[in-house]
Amino acid sequence: MDRTTTRPHGRRWLGGALALAVGSGIVLVGGAGTAQAADVNVARNAGFENGLANWACSAGSGAAVSSPVRTGTGALRAAPAGLDNAKCVQTVTVKPNSTYTLSAWVQGGYAYLGASGTGTGTGSVSTWSPDSPSWKQLTTTFTTGASTTSVEIYTHGWYGTSPYLVDDVSVFGPDGGGVPDPDPVVPTTPAGLAAGGTTSSSVSLSWGAVSGATSYKVYRDGVAPQTVSGTSATITGLAADTAYQFQVSAVNSAGESAKSAAVTARTAKNQTGPGPAVPKHAVTGYWQNFDNGAAKQKLRDVQAAYDIIAVSFADSTATPGQIVFNLDPAVGYSSVAEFKSDVAAKKAAGKSVIISVGGEKGNVTINSDASATAFANSTYALMQEYGFNGVDIDLEHGINSTYLTKALRQLSAKAGPGMVLTMAPQTIDMQNTGTEYFKTALAVKDILTVINTQYYNSGSMLGCDGKVYSQGSVDFLTALACIQIQGGLDPSQVGLGVPASTRGAGSGYVSPQIVNNALDCLTKLTNCGNFKPAQAWPSLRGAMTWSTNWDATAGNAWSNAVGPHVHGLP
Repeated sequence: MDRTTTRPHGRRWLGGALALAVGSGIVLVGGAGTAQAADVNVARNAGFENGLANWACSAGSGAAVSSPVRTGTGALRAAPAGLDNAKCVQTVTVKPNSTYTLSAWVQGGYAYLGASGTGTGTGSVSTWSPDSPSWKQLTTTFTTGASTTSVEIYTHGWYGTSPYLVDDVSVFGPDGGGVPDPDPVVPTTPAGLAAGGTTSSSVSLSWGAVSGATSYKVYRDGVAPQTVSGTSATITGLAADTAYQFQVSAVNSAGESAKSAAVTARTAKNQTGPGPAVPKHAVTGYWQNFDNGAAKQKLRDVQAAYDIIAVSFADSTATPGQIVFNLDPAVGYSSVAEFKSDVAAKKAAGKSVIISVGGEKGNVTINSDASATAFANSTYALMQEYGFNGVDIDLEHGINSTYLTKALRQLSAKAGPGMVLTMAPQTIDMQNTGTEYFKTALAVKDILTVINTQYYNSGSMLGCDGKVYSQGSVDFLTALACIQIQGGLDPSQVGLGVPASTRGAGSGYVSPQIVNNALDCLTKLTNCGNFKPAQAWPSLRGAMTWSTNWDATAGNAWSNAVGPHVHGLP
């Protein structure tokens, strides 16, 4: 969430950087010859049919996927994040004083293709493509130096942009004498299958990765396999308080491995205690505990349309994981007691008031058992002191799903079943179930109220249909929300996060009508854009905005339009 009016983006320098890259590529490859018919492809595992064998991707950013692919059964999907551009490399064996043609097919976000260490000129060549909704071929050439016997080929994306896909890489030129690319072999049996979190209708599973596997099949009681691309899955649609047996196998183009040892897990009993005091369809708004030019509000002034009010933000301390709340004098309260009185009044009016952790500038580190306990203890202390109903996780500087899950579980055990738990990940954080945010959401699914992804400040992203959508459209909201539901979250745990006004975020503002159209599309299959879900999800939770203050600045236009629409959903 932005504490300032706009957020600086790494993409601000994108145009200049891309122009430099293209310019360099033209100079370096000019005059080079093309590969001849007798040339061979010296790249190995060029179609990613054997997983990521022979490839190395920075910061764990790459994964072999089974869909979408151009040919065969595999492709590379790499996701830039933070200061990492998702660079994936392979060293190929070449002959000196020889010309090679480097090609690859790409799709999705910005994609670069290049070679370094050629031994001529600056030693590097590259080419690139902007967002591409369908497969597109990139091609460049390079000539090796008099003593060059190996060259590093690479592909990467751009900082803060969408994940990109790569398939069918080729480096055609004289055979440098490397080991031939072997045919795929049937992968080995997965090990380490374990059951994680359970709800009354689902079980979360994880297992160890298998080299050369392009996908995995998860079996329930020996039948009905579910195919997944990663090393975790949440099996839904189960009966409450029932034991199930699970196995997993690894798959590639050569075949399927034997099933793993079985793991038994029992679903939880149906919850009989009181649930979070949140309506079936709810509106979430962030209340600013600071002055950044938006209308200053006391909590009592927050618009009545908001069902969940996230007090933004808690502050970290020198103790890892620990948080405190410091009421900003700029807001106008005469005392902490007056603020607490406003919290109580909102709760008496049927609203949930929660403490938000993180934001654009906030950073709370939870990466150990000690920090997880410190977070749970300090958050619960704030709930007791101020009367907060729960907590919102808005950490934008990276999370560790293992320890954040432990922290939230400990907090839930202290606070009880009435705790409200919300999350507000950035768009990139919910692109697939392998991200730390998505893994956390699935791991705490049984105690999660709603996850309001921030559909702004993000640029173009992939939807659940594998197509690229631009932010600021109905399709962007619907096709990306679809990812979360297909990934295992219940529709009632999904909300659409948008800015309340053009000043509320750096980019991605949409009119309230676009928000309402997206809600109709997801819940009733009406008012859709080009993307239309395969089914309606009438229990979708609702919408969120940053912030109640920017909403007030704009004359409450957002809450006046979206609030009644959310509350009128089926």
